[in-house]
Amino acid sequence: MTVEEGRVVSEEYTQDGTVNLKGKPILRSKSGGWKACSFVVVYEIFERMAYYGISSNLILYLTKKLHQGTVTSANNVTNWVGTIWITPILGAYVADAHLGRYWTFVIASTIYLSGMSLLTLAVSLPSLKPPQCSVADVTKCKKASTLQLAVFYGALYTLAVGTGGTKPNISTIGADQFDDFHPKEKSHKLSFFNWWMFSIFFGTLFANTVLVYIQDNVGWTLGYALPTLGLAVSIMIFLAGTPFYRHKLPAGSTFTRMARVIVAALRKWEVPIPRDPKELFELDMEGYAKKGSYRIDSTPTLRFLDKACVKTDSSTSPWMLCTVTQVEETKQMLRMIPILVATFVPSTMMAQINTLFVKQGTTLDRHIGSFKIPAASLAAFVTLSLLICVVLYDRFFVKIMQRFTKNPRGITLLQRMGIGLVIHTMIMIIASGTESYRLRVAREHGLVESGGQVPLSIFILLPQFIIMGTADAFLEVAKIEFFYDQAPENMKSLGTSYSSTTLAFGNFISSFLLTTVSHITKEHGHKGWILNNLNDSRLDYYYAFFAVLNFLNLIFFVIVSRFYVYKAEVSDSIEVLAKELKEKKESYLTEED
Repeated sequence: MTVEEGRVVSEEYTQDGTVNLKGKPILRSKSGGWKACSFVVVYEIFERMAYYGISSNLILYLTKKLHQGTVTSANNVTNWVGTIWITPILGAYVADAHLGRYWTFVIASTIYLSGMSLLTLAVSLPSLKPPQCSVADVTKCKKASTLQLAVFYGALYTLAVGTGGTKPNISTIGADQFDDFHPKEKSHKLSFFNWWMFSIFFGTLFANTVLVYIQDNVGWTLGYALPTLGLAVSIMIFLAGTPFYRHKLPAGSTFTRMARVIVAALRKWEVPIPRDPKELFELDMEGYAKKGSYRIDSTPTLRFLDKACVKTDSSTSPWMLCTVTQVEETKQMLRMIPILVATFVPSTMMAQINTLFVKQGTTLDRHIGSFKIPAASLAAFVTLSLLICVVLYDRFFVKIMQRFTKNPRGITLLQRMGIGLVIHTMIMIIASGTESYRLRVAREHGLVESGGQVPLSIFILLPQFIIMGTADAFLEVAKIEFFYDQAPENMKSLGTSYSSTTLAFGNFISSFLLTTVSHITKEHGHKGWILNNLNDSRLDYYYAFFAVLNFLNLIFFVIVSRFYVYKAEVSDSIEVLAKELKEKKESYLTEED
C-alpha cells in the first residue's frame, strides 16, 4: 500500500475518501460497487411501496373517510407531499455537518416507521375517524373532530420528518459506492441513477396496483398495514448490507460554509480582485488530502464571490477570509439555482397525478367486466411507462447518441431535462383536450347537475399518465443525477436534496394555484373552474393554463441552461471513458474494413 499526498492510492483501496463505518480506509474488493448497491436498491423498492401506498390514494381517504371537499383534500395532499420533499434539506444538513449519511438514515428511518405505524392505527380504530356517510356530497357529512385530525395529520407529518432524513441520504449512499477515481466504477455510476429510478418505480407499481386495490375493495386497515410492514422489511434489508457500505465522513455544515463566503464577499465589497488567481487565499494540497477532500481551482464565473478569498490586512476570521475551494463550492451550489427554479413548474404538473387526475378517474366508468379499477391505479401506467423508457434509454438511446455526440452519457444532463420539459407541455395540452371531451359527454347525457358517472371508460385518461412516465424518464432521472453530479464533493447530500426541493415547491405551488384559481374564477358571480362536482367544473381551462405555464417555463429553462457552466470533474474518468468509446469506434471501423 502506498500513500500519495496523504491519501491511500493503492489499487486495493478506494481513492475517493470513502472509509468503513469506523473511519478507516476500505478495501475496494470487499466493499461498494453493485454488491453494496443491491441492498440500497432493494430497500428503495420496499420503501417506495410504503410511501406511494399512502400517497397514491390519500385524496380518496380524505374525501371518503374524512369528508373533505375537492380543493381542501387536494391541497392537504399537496401540502403534505410538499413537506415530504422539503424536509430532506434538514436531513442533508444533519448528514453533512454532524452524523454522516449512514447514521442520519438509520435514525430517520426509525421515525419514519413510527409515523407509518401511527397512521395505520388512525385509519383502523373507529374512534379515530368520523362515522361512515353515503351522501353524494361528502362535505355535508359529519366532519372529523379536532382529535381525529390531530392524530391523522400528526402521523402523516411524523412520517414526513422521517423521510427528510432518508430521502437525501439513501440515493447518495448508493452513489458513494462507486469510486470517482476508478474508471470502471465511474462508468457504472453513469448507469446507477437510471437503475435507481427503476427500483423506485418498481415499488411504486406495486403500490399503485395491489395496495390501491386493497384500500378500495378490502379495507384501509390492511391497505396501510401492508406498506408499514414493507417499510420495516426495507429497513432490515438496508441494515443487512452494512458490512459492505463505503462511507463519506461528515465535512461540516454546508450552509455555514456558504454563508461565510457570501458574508466575506459582501464585507470586502470594495476590495479589488487580483488578475492572477494564484494570489487568492488557498490551502496546500496536503491539507485537503489528509481530510479526504478535494481542492478546487478558481473559475471565472460569479467573480464577485472571489472577493471572499482576497487576502487583506484585516482579520483572518473565517467570516472575512475564505479559501478558493470554499468559494468555488458556493459558486457550484449557486449556479444550480436557476436550473432548480426551472424544475418547479413540471413538479407542479406531477402533483396532479395523485390529486385531480385521480378525482377525474372517479367520475368515469372503471369496470372491466365485473372488475372495478381503482381510480388511483392509473398511476401504475406512469410507472410502467417510466420503467420501459429508462431501460430503452439506458440500453439503446445512449449508445446511439454516443456515436454522434461522443459524450459518454449520450446527451448532456441539461439536454435530457429539456426533452422532459417539452413532453410536460404536451401532457397538459392532451389533458386539457381529454377533459374538454369528458365534460361534453357529461353535458350530452344530462350529468352536469347530478355529478353522475360519465359513460366513458377511465382509459381515456391513459395517454396523460403514459406520457407522464416518458417525461419522468427524461426529466426526473436527469434531475437527480444533475444535482448530485454538479454538487461539490463535500456537499453531495445537499445537492441531492435540491432534486427533492423541486418536488416540494411544485406541490406547494400546486396548492397555491388551486386555491387562487378556484377563488378568482368564482368572483363576480361566476361558477368557478374547480368545484366538488367535477362535471360542473372547468378543469380543461385549468389544464390549458398549465400548458401555457409549461411553455413559458421551457423558454426560461432554455435561457438559463445556455448560461450554465458545468463544474470540472474531480478526476479524468469522463475523459478516459470518452477515449475508450473513441477507441472502440475506431476498432469497429477497422474490423469493417
